[in-house]
Amino acid sequence: MAKPHELVVTWTSPDQPGLVHAVTGACAQVGGNLTECQQFTSADTGNFFIRLQVESVSSRAALESAVTKLAQRHHATFHIDELGRPVRTLILASKAPHCLSHLLFNRDTGRLPIDVVQVMANHPDLADLAQFHKVPFRWQKVDKESKEAFEQDVLSTVDALDVELVVLARYMQILSPELCEQLSGRCINIHHSFLPGFKGANPYRQAHSRGVKLIGATAHFVTVDLDEGPIIEQRVQRVDHSQTVAGLTAVGQDTESATLNEAVRLFAEHRTFLDGMRTVILR
Repeated sequence: MAKPHELVVTWTSPDQPGLVHAVTGACAQVGGNLTECQQFTSADTGNFFIRLQVESVSSRAALESAVTKLAQRHHATFHIDELGRPVRTLILASKAPHCLSHLLFNRDTGRLPIDVVQVMANHPDLADLAQFHKVPFRWQKVDKESKEAFEQDVLSTVDALDVELVVLARYMQILSPELCEQLSGRCINIHHSFLPGFKGANPYRQAHSRGVKLIGATAHFVTVDLDEGPIIEQRVQRVDHSQTVAGLTAVGQDTESATLNEAVRLFAEHRTFLDGMRTVILR
């Protein structure tokens, strides 16, 4: 559980000597006590990343002022937030309930720090599930003629409800490049992971017919390159020839749900940093 008045500070900048001392010093300057500190320097990009949890600061405004002055000198970007504050989240879905159900259950039980302000779908099938969890739900048929209007509705909802994160919970539509750009860095998708890659509506049936030995899932940020965005979380499960298509599907859906949930948790706890086409995860 988050401690009263505990803040989380994230920072990204070009690396140089003394940054850990400088950033932690800015927190100490306003009376902050560090309860967690993790950092990483990328040898590939030369970027420095740090995540701090700070309690007992004199005020949030004082901490923001101290860090702002430091960031200006070091050409850094930073973010300060209340630790554990639920991140305002929009979920897009289609017909499959497993990922949506998993996210809403963990939200309800306090295991996932998100505030689901809206579920939008291109089918009506999940209305009862959303209603059970007391989450607003609306749907609209999405086809070639209506796709642009639906995506404009998504962006309007993001603006109107101050959405910080968009989650594709098995939303079976390809987002337009324009929407991908608008949601860059704050839209997470889940994708089944197979070798070879099985495309289409029935990947688990295809996997069964090829006798796969491992199945898994990948959660990643959405980019204009389909299913090639920076990876946040991946998980695998071993399977064998004895499992039916239904058995493979059950294992696969459980893996998808857990993988997406973990990616959302990492984002909501401010543990996810973009470093080019990779992510840095400070767990």
